[in-house]
Amino acid sequence: MNGKWLTSLSAAVALSLGSTMASAETLSAVTDPSFVPFEMMDQESGEMVGFDMDILQEVAKRAGFDYNLRTMDFNGIIPALQTGNADIALAGITITEEREKIVDFSDPYYDSGLRLLIRASNDNVDELADLEGKKIGTKIGSTSYDYLTANLDDTEGVTPYPGSSDMYMALMSGSVDAVFYDAPNVGYFSRTKGEGKVKTVGPLYEGQQYGIALVDGSEWVDDVNDALAAMKEDGTYKTIYEKWFGKMPEDMGM
Repeated sequence: MNGKWLTSLSAAVALSLGSTMASAETLSAVTDPSFVPFEMMDQESGEMVGFDMDILQEVAKRAGFDYNLRTMDFNGIIPALQTGNADIALAGITITEEREKIVDFSDPYYDSGLRLLIRASNDNVDELADLEGKKIGTKIGSTSYDYLTANLDDTEGVTPYPGSSDMYMALMSGSVDAVFYDAPNVGYFSRTKGEGKVKTVGPLYEGQQYGIALVDGSEWVDDVNDALAAMKEDGTYKTIYEKWFGKMPEDMGM
């Protein structure tokens, strides 16, 4: 067989393989721009950043797809997937039976719920029961307020505040002994304005789970799940979690 022909054939095959490997499928990804710290706009760069954005970037790399990201109101995300106007979405989306009827979900990637926040100098509180009879700040009308009133024997010290900033200020000033509120929010505060002054403790209460949502019947579900599993196994997930929320609870099941 002609040597020049073999050389040309080999070069053509290599070029073809290289082209195939380089042309990863590009998915249309959507998120909600206002769910801090899962996704938010970096004012300096103009780019979306946050926990979900780091998860999406790592999952895409491991699963083998590229993506174009756009933002929309949260209530438009599931319809966008349902109509095929988006392929994949991360926006702190709770996995529910109703949503599972119209979109596919990955395995859970984030355990949400309610969590305790205390002053950094306090070593006497490990769980909610340790706060019986003490002052606990929470938010008016929240599920955390409902949980406290339903699960504490002594609710006299439960103090509802109109906004999260009010209860955090009360904690740091010593007006309350702890804050009990949504885990992502207290975790983010502990890593930003409250760093070195407060800390999260205890397990997650009244848990929910977030999943990556995909078009119903998506071919990428298994690859996304494999990527998430590998991230949890090699510690990448833990690194991303603690970047945004502080120490990861041991009972998160990750």
